[in-house]
Amino acid sequence: MASTSASRSDGVSSRIRRAASNLNSDNQLLVSDIRKALNLMKDIAVDLERDNQSDMVKQLENAVAELVEAHENCLHYSSAIHSVAEAYRPGPELTDFKKLLDTEFEKVKAGSSSHPQNHPLMHQFQQTVWNVHHAGQPMPGEEQEDIIMTSTESSIKNLKCPLTGKHITELTEPVRSMDCKHIYEKNAILIYIKSHHNNAKCPESACPKMVDAKRVICDPLLLVEIEEQRTLSRQTARTDVVEDFTEMEPHDEDST
Repeated sequence: MASTSASRSDGVSSRIRRAASNLNSDNQLLVSDIRKALNLMKDIAVDLERDNQSDMVKQLENAVAELVEAHENCLHYSSAIHSVAEAYRPGPELTDFKKLLDTEFEKVKAGSSSHPQNHPLMHQFQQTVWNVHHAGQPMPGEEQEDIIMTSTESSIKNLKCPLTGKHITELTEPVRSMDCKHIYEKNAILIYIKSHHNNAKCPESACPKMVDAKRVICDPLLLVEIEEQRTLSRQTARTDVVEDFTEMEPHDEDST
């Protein structure tokens, strides 16, 4: 009788985890759509800034701040869904999952120090607009090193596949571990896992997590983030060209 009860309990827990996984997938699609919208708004803001329509740019910036907040809330909900699913154990009474999720969401949100105006995505928007007329120059109140550090900040944990050495923007089939979030070339990581008899540690240096063939996936957000990284690399290259050109210009004292 006890074994039957335990088996039923495990079955319920398993169904809850599957439901949570489906909810997380839907949530990630929403996050991916928000990121695409933010990139589109950046492009529009650049065109407006070129036309010196600063009022329109400011309105767009306010809308970006709202989307960034929605983006963070989606990520908080994903964390809350995962935590509730992992901690859930069936009891004698009906479970109020909405209450559990709301409580966990508030806990995750309270632990986040990020404000929309200070968020890296917001900074990227502001930096892109600033570069229209001030490429190569730090924004007011910032040093060049601060710009480089903040503008490249994202949820991407490694820029090169630890197995192939390729930059993530050059991977044929990028996949990400659901556990440690490191990115790999799909074929390379599957061969690596198989060669370790399905008992492989993440090949990224100093990462203690194990990698499972069923848990390395191309999640919806990954391709968006890689494209953002590709765009950022192009922008950085253009800024370097501007700086090199500026250094080549003759100074006033040299021309006299």
